Amino acid sequence: MPTCNRTESARGDMSSEELNEKRPDEQPSAQPTAQLKSNGPVDGKLPQDEKPSANDGSQKQAEPQDEKPKEEKKGPAGGFDSTPLPREPPGYTVKITFHRATNLPMADVNTLASDPYILATIDTGLTPRHKEDPPLTLRTPTIRRNCDPEWNCEWIVANVPASGFKLKARIYDEDPADHDDRLGNAHIHVDSLSEDWQGIKEQGYKIMKRTGSKRAYFVRAIAACFSKAKHLNGNLYVSVECLGRTQDEEGGGRAYTIGPGFWYKHYSPMLGRLANVKDAQDDDDTNAAGQQEQKQRAQRYNFQANQIQLEGPVPSDLYHRYVEFKPFVKGMFTSTGPRGFLLSKALHHQHARVYNFSRTTEYGVFNHNDPTPTSEVTTKFLDLVHYDKGGRIFTYVITLDALWRFTETGKEFGVDLLSKHTMHSD
Repeated sequence: MPTCNRTESARGDMSSEELNEKRPDEQPSAQPTAQLKSNGPVDGKLPQDEKPSANDGSQKQAEPQDEKPKEEKKGPAGGFDSTPLPREPPGYTVKITFHRATNLPMADVNTLASDPYILATIDTGLTPRHKEDPPLTLRTPTIRRNCDPEWNCEWIVANVPASGFKLKARIYDEDPADHDDRLGNAHIHVDSLSEDWQGIKEQGYKIMKRTGSKRAYFVRAIAACFSKAKHLNGNLYVSVECLGRTQDEEGGGRAYTIGPGFWYKHYSPMLGRLANVKDAQDDDDTNAAGQQEQKQRAQRYNFQANQIQLEGPVPSDLYHRYVEFKPFVKGMFTSTGPRGFLLSKALHHQHARVYNFSRTTEYGVFNHNDPTPTSEVTTKFLDLVHYDKGGRIFTYVITLDALWRFTETGKEFGVDLLSKHTMHSD
């Protein structure tokens, strides 16, 4: 989107220059005036010793007015931002492991279970380049129909300062048909880090019920009365290990994820039908028998969205901010004002629909023990973009934490609307 805005701005400048070239008598420019003085006689009508006339003075007075279009050439605020990273000493690399949770509430009345996942946020206390920069987050895969789930999901974060960090783990119940119910929060505070720090070994943290779904805890209370549940208090078991100093050439001004890499493939049949997008396998060239079989079965509509967690850090030269090509853009990204609040909510809702988590969502983890995992990541990327099924165009963004998001785009209005950079950035 920033590139498009710059293009529109460049076109606007080109139009103003062409207008000045077509009507030089209305607004003389500085360049013709300079040539007139230096070249002397033009067609023999002006003698060399003739003094400047009043027209020359008017032309001199017009010179300062020519500087105004130069100011108009500036594009809208935003886009590439050269704000440097805050200077901080290198921090430590920390590995966080979410092992399991116990005694979670039952969010699904029919199955008397939940589909839990963790949305973790880490606060390192480092000063961001801009206050709108989001914190580091991690979403674990979903465990189906289980109130005592086991994730054993790792998260390796670099440049965590010696002053420690605050980790907030929100536990949700996945519900694609409705909003996800929160099952509770767990907080982990580490006051200081050093190479001699002993770490945390699978320690249990109480899940705070105050922010959880009242309906889920009510169902669990009823189940406890009938001996379907033993306890109402849940715990989240977490381990934290310090892996040593972070080797970062740009210093410790920012924290970022370095592994393990993972990928998600999201499907949305509803958006696929609205945008008239079918499964990639429906477009394959098959033999006569295969074509006959393909005609007999119903076509499947699916809109596919993809995510790949790359190894950080993202180069600081790629830092971009929203482009204020319209007055409402800043309010939409900062949620300021009634209109900005509503637009921000709509933007987040569209992002959640495109990157929808459900039972059809595919998930995988790259082998982080492989010293050269580039071949595995490349193969998976080619698979996600259907490289052997004809030419395709994708719109993508890379977040500040090296999360690569991309969807297929096209000339159709529905597909183009679902593939905006603003939607991908969330």
